[in-house]
Amino acid sequence: MPPTEISQDGMLCLSRHENCPWDEALKSAEVTWTGLKYTCLKILHLYCKVFDQEDVLEMVIRKTCKSCGCDRLKHSVYHEELGSVRDRLGLRDSRVNHHSYDSPPGLTAKQTELYWQSLAERTPTSTGGATGQAAWRAWRTRALASQLPKQDLTLDHCKHIDEGHRKQYEDFVAARNEIALDIGIASQHHGSPLECIGCNKSIRSGSITILAPRIGEDAFFHPACFSCSECDELLVELAYCNLDGRLYCVRHYSEKLKPRCHACDELIFSGEYTKAMNKDWHSGHFCCWQCDESLTGQRYVLRDEHPYCIKCYESVFANGCEECNKIIGIDSKDLSYKDKHWHEACFLCAKCRVSLVDKQFGSKLDKIYCGNCYDAQFASRCDGCGEVFRAGTKKMEYKTRQWHEKCFCCVVCKNPIGTKSFIPREQEIYCAGCYEDKFATRCVKCNKIITQGGVTYKNEPWHRECFTCTNCNTSLAGQRFTSRDEKPYCAECFGELFAKRCTSCTKPITGIGGTRFISFEDRHWHNDCFICAQCKTSLVGKGFITDGQDIICPECAKQKLM
Repeated sequence: MPPTEISQDGMLCLSRHENCPWDEALKSAEVTWTGLKYTCLKILHLYCKVFDQEDVLEMVIRKTCKSCGCDRLKHSVYHEELGSVRDRLGLRDSRVNHHSYDSPPGLTAKQTELYWQSLAERTPTSTGGATGQAAWRAWRTRALASQLPKQDLTLDHCKHIDEGHRKQYEDFVAARNEIALDIGIASQHHGSPLECIGCNKSIRSGSITILAPRIGEDAFFHPACFSCSECDELLVELAYCNLDGRLYCVRHYSEKLKPRCHACDELIFSGEYTKAMNKDWHSGHFCCWQCDESLTGQRYVLRDEHPYCIKCYESVFANGCEECNKIIGIDSKDLSYKDKHWHEACFLCAKCRVSLVDKQFGSKLDKIYCGNCYDAQFASRCDGCGEVFRAGTKKMEYKTRQWHEKCFCCVVCKNPIGTKSFIPREQEIYCAGCYEDKFATRCVKCNKIITQGGVTYKNEPWHRECFTCTNCNTSLAGQRFTSRDEKPYCAECFGELFAKRCTSCTKPITGIGGTRFISFEDRHWHNDCFICAQCKTSLVGKGFITDGQDIICPECAKQKLM
């Protein structure tokens, strides 16, 4: 559980916080009492004094939580004695005699209600589920620690200001308290509208207004606008500092005038301090995150937003060389390939030992080889030219065969195929154009390629539109036709040009569709036309007698003779 409750001795208690360096700091120190991590800072301090482990206290306060970037209130690596802001600042004001931290002093119950209504849009949300007054109380606890850090208020809470700078610190605090620090005055405005210094909008009559006397006698604000110009946080219990006519919390007012150590959170009064990682540090507080040794004036490496000395960085993060098994230090170039690392001088061919820096190389069985050695032992050969594929050469593959890019070309036109479509035939590769020219089906009439459809006649291909009657050019596709001298004819033209004619009806006897006919001497008849000239009876399969150009049945012949 985060330490949001106050212990009986008036201090926030230490508690375990997941993924925080607090636990790691205690593990890395020689701490024999495991219950230490659950105590308040005062007990921690006492423990360190009794067991002569002041360095543990220093490490925890300076390095843990103050510089880990977490909300320090969740780790409680400090203590807060709660009271009114006036007591905290050492201020006294005869105008009011009210010390409630639930609302500004001097307001009636109705005015207090109006005050909280005006802050509805600034209600704290990240309070662990707390609502209403509980949310504001939790916010106040955090705001006190953040906006009014005790190390900015009195020397009693400073641990890193030496004797030579104590007077400078006291002068700074005195000057701030004299010319900048004050508490806003809340009241209900009656009369003509006022202009809010914060948002430049009107403060209507009947509204609660906050006056900042340090800025001016007419410096009025909406309650929701009475916030720090730097962090935009509401100013806890209306405590503010004036700098160039703008509101600041004590923390950010101080930081506008003095650098603040990122490690111990104290203002820096020494003329010599360290600037690193876009932050300010006491010279002895910019330390290696691993071994805690000072990095001031030393080289360091930034990793995961934490600084490390060269030795710790190399022992924790540096890679080992595959060749010599030694650490690749920050002053050495780290060459890597497939999760393996080498010193620049160790990046050598496994066989001939030539340097591979800035050269093509191949990898086989977890070893690296120069181009010549790799080719000699492992390289495959091109199915086009028979030469090996040298390291780094682009390779074209199809099924089980492979070619150099320039060798993967059409067997006819010799043009490289690249990414264009191709057609394999037996062991040869053709581009689409050459394949069509050589193997595509062509019409026997126009000699052009048949891309779709087509007609086969006497085992030869034709376009449908090209397969026509030799005489009249009518399309024969899907029609009845016959041939003469290997040429196709439609039924009508064939009959007119070549067929025998029926002696009876004089029409052509084509035989198309299985038509049967009868021939006698040099005359021919359709089956249906082969009838007796007298009685019209069919004579197919019967005897008949010729009568000049006619044929008659035997019965009619007898009657004619009688």
